[in-house]
Amino acid sequence: MTTQRTASIQRATSETAIDLSINLDGQGTSTLTTGVGFFEHMLTQIARHGLIDMTINASGDLHIDDHHTVEDVGIVLGMALREALGDKSGIARYGDATVPMDEALVLCALDFSGRGQAYVDLDIRDSRIGTFATELVEEFFHAVARNAGMTLHIRSLAGKNAHHVVEGAFKAFGRALRMAIANDPRVVGIPSTKGSL
Repeated sequence: MTTQRTASIQRATSETAIDLSINLDGQGTSTLTTGVGFFEHMLTQIARHGLIDMTINASGDLHIDDHHTVEDVGIVLGMALREALGDKSGIARYGDATVPMDEALVLCALDFSGRGQAYVDLDIRDSRIGTFATELVEEFFHAVARNAGMTLHIRSLAGKNAHHVVEGAFKAFGRALRMAIANDPRVVGIPSTKGSL
């Protein structure tokens, strides 16, 4: 492929302001400013394991909580994935990964189906990791899937440590994403018998 697949999205509401850029054919580098440290650590996993270059500058109403910032970053990331993939010609479309993170084992499977839906079943035994509310993990993945037009399944197969389960989920998502967005030279046009996704 001779041209890189990129997108830059800016989105501002009364709750957040987000400026996000991605390069799907990158090296896995990331520059992240969200004000939510643990979330940035997780976004780094998506970039590194997805080999996606990602820059995010987000400001939000963190004096209330992290919810709006985390969900809105998911919205904008999903929008950027959709834009960068265009009509999805030549991509593998499907991706899956099962990632061990010490005692945790997490599976992710996804399909750029055009139907944005997420099914997240993670056994996270703590309500917080540091100051980060673990319920926001599911909110983030739902937001990404809806806006990217992706069918997404994430589930934990084993794990007791909340940090390990969540980090395993983000790493598995990054690796499955890398597989799905890869250009396959044998795919001619859009990878669907319907002719569109």
